Amino acid sequence: MNAAEDRHEGLVFTDAAARKVGELIREEGNPKLKLRVFVSGGGCSGFQYGFTFDEKTEEGDAEFPNQGVTLLVDALSIQYLEGAEIDYREDLEGAQFVIRNPNATTTCGCGSSFST
Repeated sequence: MNAAEDRHEGLVFTDAAARKVGELIREEGNPKLKLRVFVSGGGCSGFQYGFTFDEKTEEGDAEFPNQGVTLLVDALSIQYLEGAEIDYREDLEGAQFVIRNPNATTTCGCGSSFST
C-alpha cells in the first residue's frame, strides 16, 4: 500500500482500482460519474457485493477520493466494508475489481458474495 490510498473509515481504495475507474469514466465520457460499491442481501453466501456508477452523492455516503476519481459507499454498506480493500487486478483469470474484506467469515468461489 502507498500513501495515495485513502484509509478513511478503515476502507482502502487502491491506486490500481482508482486508475481503472478513471479509465472507465473517460470511456463513458461523463466526468461526474463516481463508482459506488454496496452490499446487498442475497448471493450464495448471504451478502453480495455490487458495483455501479453514480453521478450523485447521497446523504450519509462515505467518499474515498483517489487519482482524481471517487468511490462512494452508502451508510448501510460501510459497516460491512470496514477494513476492506477495494482493488483491481489483471491476471490469468481475467481482469476484475476485487474486495478483500476481513469481516467476511466465508466467501463463495466467485468472490462476489460473503457472510459475516
